[in-house]
Amino acid sequence: QVQLAESGGGSVQSGGSLRLSCAASGYIGSRYSLGWFRQAPGKLREGVAAINSDGTSTYADSVKGRFTISQDNAKNTLYLQMNSLKFEDTAMYYCAAVTVIWTRQFLLHANIYRYWGQGTQVTVSS
Repeated sequence: QVQLAESGGGSVQSGGSLRLSCAASGYIGSRYSLGWFRQAPGKLREGVAAINSDGTSTYADSVKGRFTISQDNAKNTLYLQMNSLKFEDTAMYYCAAVTVIWTRQFLLHANIYRYWGQGTQVTVSS
């Protein structure tokens, strides 16, 4: 069983930055996929960024060049550095994990992930 806990959300002005963290506990193994998703009120959950244990990463077009996903294996922590934040980035952000390596074209699909955190709210004011 894997437990995920997000932190780092908050309120920021447009153009600002935040770094989200996702601490994982439990055994995730050496072959896995990790992702960040977000859901705004009245909208579907969407994939933001993801990475697998081979180091392959992918981003939604809406965040390319602004967000960076990274991981610290020693700390069992996944990060999402968010720069140049926009009002439309406002959402609840979730991290997700699965103990399977998925290739790039699948990494932003929510239905491949088995484990989910409770989310952290990001609010960007214009």
